[in-house]
Amino acid sequence: MLRTVASSFSRAAKFAPVARATPSIQIAKFGTSEKNGSIVDAWNKSCYHEMDYTINENSTVFDAVEKFAAFDVGALVTVDDEGNFSGIISERDYIKKIALLGKTSKETAIKDIYVHSRNVKTASVDDSVEKAMEIMMTKSVRHLPIMDGEKLVGIVSIKDLIKEVVADREKTIRELSEFALGKV
Repeated sequence: MLRTVASSFSRAAKFAPVARATPSIQIAKFGTSEKNGSIVDAWNKSCYHEMDYTINENSTVFDAVEKFAAFDVGALVTVDDEGNFSGIISERDYIKKIALLGKTSKETAIKDIYVHSRNVKTASVDDSVEKAMEIMMTKSVRHLPIMDGEKLVGIVSIKDLIKEVVADREKTIRELSEFALGKV
């Protein structure tokens, strides 16, 4: 008996017409229009925005180390005598190319150990935070110079980008909470 009822129910459900209603609801948009904003947003909030993040490639590595310590940063953008972007020097460069090789930082020029601009991955001012993070992850770099064409605009660290992502997530959660509580 149960089998007959279940069988007839499933056949009826299979062929019964289903009324479909078109809901008339508005979808609320939360967060930024472009996920996590642009790399320029992250740059504007970074510690690098507040300082001179460049150093001349003819300076000594010791000068770079002093600047790392003074500003509590892990990398600086190197520039040539005309102020053009020439590369990047990081704490890793110091450790691998000075400390481990027994060289002296006071006698070694930055241009002897830095990563030349032709080997540096950069971001464009038009890039999103996601795009910048993708570049950093695929190339295993922690700092990314920001370029507007050939002109150096700034530099961001992975930490700056993570802060931007977290801030965006917090904003989205706050907006969703307000929406759920009827405050929007």
